[in-house]
Amino acid sequence: MSDLSHKWEELPSKYESLAGRAFTSTIVAEEVDPTCHPLREFNKFVVSPGLLAGTFAPSSGRLSVGGKSPLTGGIKEANAGGLTATKLAFINIRGIIIEGIPSAGTKDWYSILLRKDKCEIIKTNDYAGIGLYDLLTKIWKDYPSKPGIIGCGMAGQRLSKGAGVFGNNIENTDPGRYAGRGGLGAVLGSKRIVAIISDDTGGTRPEPKDKEKFDNGRKKLRDALNEHPVTGRLKDAEGNPFGGLKNFGTNILQNIINEAGALPTKGFKEGRFEHAAKISGEAVHELVDKTLENFGEKSEGIYGHPCHPGCVMACSNVVPYEKTGKAQVSPLEYESAWALGSNLGIGVLHDVAELNRLCNDLGLDTIETGNTLAMLMQGGLLKFGDGKGAIEALKQVYDENSALGRLVCSGALTAGQALGVTRIPVVKGQSFPAYDPRAISGIGVTYATSPMGGDHTAGYTIAAEILGIKGEREDPRKLEKSDLSRAFQATTAYIDSTGYCLFIAFCILDMDEGFGGMTDTVNGFLGKEIDVTEYGMNILKKEYDFNRRAGFTKKDDRLPEFFYKEPIPPHNVTFDVPNEELDKVFKDF
Repeated sequence: MSDLSHKWEELPSKYESLAGRAFTSTIVAEEVDPTCHPLREFNKFVVSPGLLAGTFAPSSGRLSVGGKSPLTGGIKEANAGGLTATKLAFINIRGIIIEGIPSAGTKDWYSILLRKDKCEIIKTNDYAGIGLYDLLTKIWKDYPSKPGIIGCGMAGQRLSKGAGVFGNNIENTDPGRYAGRGGLGAVLGSKRIVAIISDDTGGTRPEPKDKEKFDNGRKKLRDALNEHPVTGRLKDAEGNPFGGLKNFGTNILQNIINEAGALPTKGFKEGRFEHAAKISGEAVHELVDKTLENFGEKSEGIYGHPCHPGCVMACSNVVPYEKTGKAQVSPLEYESAWALGSNLGIGVLHDVAELNRLCNDLGLDTIETGNTLAMLMQGGLLKFGDGKGAIEALKQVYDENSALGRLVCSGALTAGQALGVTRIPVVKGQSFPAYDPRAISGIGVTYATSPMGGDHTAGYTIAAEILGIKGEREDPRKLEKSDLSRAFQATTAYIDSTGYCLFIAFCILDMDEGFGGMTDTVNGFLGKEIDVTEYGMNILKKEYDFNRRAGFTKKDDRLPEFFYKEPIPPHNVTFDVPNEELDKVFKDF
């Protein structure tokens, strides 16, 4: 971006098996100075579709973005569904590396247009400073080929730490396919890029090197996903609801985690929310059915909605307005419903959905924004439970001169410190997701030790500690969780590189056929055998080393003080995993 030039490079042989997170983290680790300022010219913004994106492998269309995080100061990868990964795979692009920034004082904004064997950097000032719903409509009008779109909204364009990287959904009706975490939207904004547009016209589907192994694997994985009660089909043979994710989305967890006493409520003060059921996946399911009954084909509410082409789990949704049946937001995920609902003491579904819609339009990560709004509530600027007040505060972001709007975008750590709050739920500067580590210790170990900062997707021990694996459940209060967290972190790094959605974990952990199907598709595509744990550990080592060179020490692998000192009701427990156990996670690195 320093001179608005580009070049194509053949994929080096050493990167042949690297895609998604493996690709983004490798490029960042090898090419970015760990001590650089994340919003100046020496940081890089890296994009990579997962290895199997664009193939017939089920639920494999995820896209990774990476760079040095302005939120954590360390390495960061975030991923999402949407259209872009599939489009890039069809035009044979393994990665996009964006470096440099335009000259000082530049006020122009740009978009990158990618086609088969063609790249253009286009001045698009008319794309900047507008809401992302309007931007999606404008781009598809400008490019009738229905391209994939990722980019940054107003928050990223203002270099706000809470900014995520948006993506368009299959229908292009919502910018809600977010690689949200780590402030990477601000990194893209620092490059003066509003959108990356991927047109796959003339492209072809990627072909596996060992088609027989690949096809056998994808069939095994597809069947396992369809048969598992979490990832399975919409209804059973008797017509009753079956698959949890298809029927209730990821927000099926709202009631489950609430029942476990681990749902962070009112800024991590309590573990249960009395109105959790009102904003749950079951409540959205009921609302969709109600609007379908009242408005028929005019209703725009959906559950069992895929987040990217070829997704068989279809855990996304469209939340409709109750009085009109028109779409309010898509999707309302568990993390968003928690961050903007239970976490703020807000139990009105449409208030929560409206906060989510505003985040989507402004280019904000819902998790970071929800925790930032909680800082405003702890700091006395808002009251817990005030949905309308939270909505008005978030609307201030539209005014670039609003100090409150800038504060809301700044991330929980910055906002909390500015307001004198001492209970700030962050590790390495990134705020926590929807599981209280005092009640579920394994996820606390992941929060503390992951190179990504406080991040549940880095090592989702919830699968073992709450849902159970093969009928056995890990004790959520057990203190020896270093091995569990490390195993989940390594497997997750592998999955994040394949293009598969993390939620295949439910079936691959429970069903040997599912796990075999996953590995057979990857090995069949590459034409060689890849060890899951070794592959994932190699990624973690690169990320850990980057952070070490950036100045991180063991002291950064700790939770905030109040988690050790303040018991959380209803179980009245603290996080008491000893530091020695935390240090064991990466003791050999």
